[in-house]
Amino acid sequence: MFTIEHEFDSTVITLVDDGGVPLQEDVIVNTFTECVTVEQFDPRTGQVMKITLSHAQVRDMSAALDLPEGVYAIRESGKDDGT
Repeated sequence: MFTIEHEFDSTVITLVDDGGVPLQEDVIVNTFTECVTVEQFDPRTGQVMKITLSHAQVRDMSAALDLPEGVYAIRESGKDDGT
């Protein structure tokens, strides 16, 4: 299950683990103009862990979810790469 909310400066996606036990903590994805942050509460430390990704890293991660093992580079169509 997930929710989507539009805030003043970002879009917030909350991923709720509704799978099998043991359940994981909610994952909060904040999409800003310049970056994307991913946060999750760590019950072992009592702190929220946060990583920051560029939009290019998010695009690559999305593509990687459906690909087999290997090394890949995404090229945008219509860009002149000098070759």
